[in-house]
Amino acid sequence: MKRSDDSEREKRRKRRRLLQELGDQRIPFLSPSDPGFQQLWESSYTGLALRPSGALPDSLHERVQQALCTLRRRGCLLRDLVRVRERDVLTAVSRALLGQPGHTYRYLDTRLFAIPWHADDQTQAQAQTQAEAEAATAENGNKIKTKTALPSTAAEGCCDPDVRAACRALWELNRFFCQDVEKEQEALRHRKDCRKDKSHVTRGGPDKGTDEQGEGTSEGTSEGMCVTREGTTEGREGEEEEEQLEEDEEEEEDKETEIEMKEDELTKEEGELDTGQGCSHTTNITPSSSSSPPPPTPTPPPPPPPPPQAQCAPLQAGPVPFNITLLNYMDPSSMSQLKEEPYYGMGKMAVGWHHDENLVPLSPVAVYNFSCPSEKAVQESEPAGAGDAGKDTHSGGSGESSAEAPGTSSEAGDAGDAGDSGDPSDPGEGDSGTAAEREAKAQASRAEVDSGEDKQVSWRVGLKVAWDIHTPGLALPLQSGDCYYMTDDLNRTHQHCVLAGDTARFSSTHRVAQCSTGTLDYIQRRCAEALHNLKVDPDTGTRTLHSLLPSTLEHCEEIHNEVEFEWLRQYWFQGRRYARFCSWWSQPMEQLEKDWRQMEAMTHLLLGVVEDESTAQEQRGEMADTLLNALTDRQQHRQTWRDRCQSSLAQTLPPEEAPVDRPYWGPDDPDMPLPFDLADIISRVESLLWRM
Repeated sequence: MKRSDDSEREKRRKRRRLLQELGDQRIPFLSPSDPGFQQLWESSYTGLALRPSGALPDSLHERVQQALCTLRRRGCLLRDLVRVRERDVLTAVSRALLGQPGHTYRYLDTRLFAIPWHADDQTQAQAQTQAEAEAATAENGNKIKTKTALPSTAAEGCCDPDVRAACRALWELNRFFCQDVEKEQEALRHRKDCRKDKSHVTRGGPDKGTDEQGEGTSEGTSEGMCVTREGTTEGREGEEEEEQLEEDEEEEEDKETEIEMKEDELTKEEGELDTGQGCSHTTNITPSSSSSPPPPTPTPPPPPPPPPQAQCAPLQAGPVPFNITLLNYMDPSSMSQLKEEPYYGMGKMAVGWHHDENLVPLSPVAVYNFSCPSEKAVQESEPAGAGDAGKDTHSGGSGESSAEAPGTSSEAGDAGDAGDSGDPSDPGEGDSGTAAEREAKAQASRAEVDSGEDKQVSWRVGLKVAWDIHTPGLALPLQSGDCYYMTDDLNRTHQHCVLAGDTARFSSTHRVAQCSTGTLDYIQRRCAEALHNLKVDPDTGTRTLHSLLPSTLEHCEEIHNEVEFEWLRQYWFQGRRYARFCSWWSQPMEQLEKDWRQMEAMTHLLLGVVEDESTAQEQRGEMADTLLNALTDRQQHRQTWRDRCQSSLAQTLPPEEAPVDRPYWGPDDPDMPLPFDLADIISRVESLLWRM
């Protein structure tokens, strides 16, 4: 946890420095009604794409919105008790995770366990095979195909029909995003190629092919424009504007080079919160970063790839294999103490500045936005109007600032108020644009400020270039049914926040989560590795250890800790919430606990060998040192989890959501070979090492 603590302290230091530098001034930001908005989007936020509600079929909208309301009404969306700056905080956002069977998603020291998509059996199998093939294309170049071991009830009987139908509807949305985001990424690559070609011609490249390149550039530019509400694209007209654009691009490239040099220095400390042991964590570190790599993590067979920590390889061309969606529900009327956005003056934040974490490098994020009546509006309306919003007594605010509490996003949910900005900068004169552009911007502005006769403020997503003190921010208003995509390296180089509107809001945020260490299949394989070192005599039932090599023993004890603290305690810390509406994880967690009990027996056997006077002295010392390190770490983590389960905040949760301190057993439990409190055993091993 030291890397995480140091990184967080450094981020706070930079944030204080930049706020002092900023003083009472604000960094400019642009909305659709502002001159230069379109130019800013094209030059500094090219990985952002908007899909207005009309881009999706009406039937899909209907199924998805009904599904979101159903899941909330059935109590599936719940607030998480997360860890922020060494203290527990209850998120102001209610959320649930859906995805490929056996997948998890980890943020702010909290592992969420996915409710399966529940697509039709044949389609589900095909989709999972495709996702596994993508994930297996390489762990850093090595083709390692895995097959998730799923319970027999994976497709049948784990959820009631309403929840099952809701999950299937969100899988249909996920399938739409897989195809549509691929098209957007292809268009983005095309636009980049066209700009490179145009830059080459402008800087004195051969005249040959100028007309062809120019023609291609015109097409690429039109594809890159913001999509209006009617679905038309905004383009630039006239040769003078094209020449100006070329000059702007040259200036922008020089500026980007300067920013990249700055990011090489700053972003090495900028990545998301390090969420601890046992999870795959993507840090935003440039190749030139001087920060030390994460400690080596033993990897199950097949043999580990060269890098110290296995991670999913960057995505290749093809349909985007979104494997999870994080559902979020936010109601401003029940969110207390919403913070003002501190750097740009964008307004009230439902979620603070952050990057999305634990994603495959360079993978996109797709977000579906759905606004609905707030709790207050529902209570004041007729009973018949209450159906859409559902009922959720625990979805409101916690008394904590939501920007500080969830630290996550409806669009990401992960790193909290992690962004820093600096001095104010001049957005420049910009470009007034054509009549079509002006009309589109005016229309978007009306959506932002006057959405409906009640003049309700719409929800917005705010974006900024990470650690940049010159580029203006961007505030994009969202209407109900709109979608937006963050593609290319936008999530790495930029940060985003969620700015609260007047209505309640659902979002479905589809991601390509790291699958190296966050699946049921992975932890089952790890258990098999550790238990392979346990030998049981078939005749007498006597247990012994196959190998006493320190490296083997250390590997087994690390797996032991991973199972206990990254899976069992993470699962039960969230109470009995999963079994209430989906039993998919019940059987796998029971089996993991059985395997963990076997590992407790293995630790007991190792203790016996260490305390055996007949064991060779040199080998005994190495084994004792390995055992002491494992037990000390285990004792510390057990105490931390006990404290979290018994915290005053945890005691405020209803019984079905309150943390369960499991596994836990008393000192005289005959089924457990070792006590829960390891203090005495640690003292014995320490004394033994002192005597040697």
